[in-house]
Amino acid sequence: MIIATDMPEVSKCAATQCAYNANDACHARAITIGEGADPDCDTFFTNSRHTRSSRTAGVGACKMEDCKFNDDFECSADRIEVGRNGNSTNCLSYTH
Repeated sequence: MIIATDMPEVSKCAATQCAYNANDACHARAITIGEGADPDCDTFFTNSRHTRSSRTAGVGACKMEDCKFNDDFECSADRIEVGRNGNSTNCLSYTH
């Protein structure tokens, strides 16, 4: 069963090492933005094989309580971008 929901789109992902990244786009079903000092993409993982899916990822959950787009632990932005920030893979749309 596939459940359709209205999620913000991951419009760009510059984390080319991620298994869900193909052609600078995220193709996971949904990602989670993590908690802590940085808004890490909790879904990021490296693998020698990359996804073959053509779907565009959405933001399923956001744990960054201080982000202005966080509404009851869900992202209310229209779209987000994910990319490298130092040694981390972060939501680059995070704003507090």
